[in-house]
Amino acid sequence: MTRRTLSLLSLACLALAPAATSAESHNPTDYPLRIHIYRRNETTFYHNRQTEEAKGEGRANLFESGEPKGVDFQFECDQKLQSSSGFETFPAKWKKPGQELVILQPQFGKAGYDTCRLKVQMKDFVYVTRNGNLTSEPSDVFKQWMSKHDYDPEHGKNTPTQLAPGPGGQTARPAANDNGSVPPPSTAATPEATPPQ
Repeated sequence: MTRRTLSLLSLACLALAPAATSAESHNPTDYPLRIHIYRRNETTFYHNRQTEEAKGEGRANLFESGEPKGVDFQFECDQKLQSSSGFETFPAKWKKPGQELVILQPQFGKAGYDTCRLKVQMKDFVYVTRNGNLTSEPSDVFKQWMSKHDYDPEHGKNTPTQLAPGPGGQTARPAANDNGSVPPPSTAATPEATPPQ
């Protein structure tokens, strides 16, 4: 081969390398953590009526090694970011521990998953909804609630048990404010009134 052909081949390999290394696994078993997304504010960008990118910020709880932690995050995704319904959580893994997560979300109308990267700021409390408002409480109080109600999304226990029915027989509380705003955190809470949704 000529020197020029070798140079072109080298450049082609370098050009393809970032695409290969930036691809994330779509296998849920590669994602040991779970994340419950309460709220997200999002701007969606379209090209020819197809979603091209979604950017925004939000609040969530991350479950790692049996410990719940609140998370504020910013994201840039190829698809719209879904928020959790009820007690639903999504598989997650660290891309950069303490700084960046990759999460899996189901694709609409398909059997596969989409990935999304979240730049995170970890909190020393967890988020909870109370009377339809997003608030916070200490992680240890929330963990006691998890133990009492056998709720452990990291280990397949995705629905808490022994919940007292609320108005209309519902066991889950409504999401935060209807206008999408998230009130500032407070720390006054009781374990009985704090389902994680």
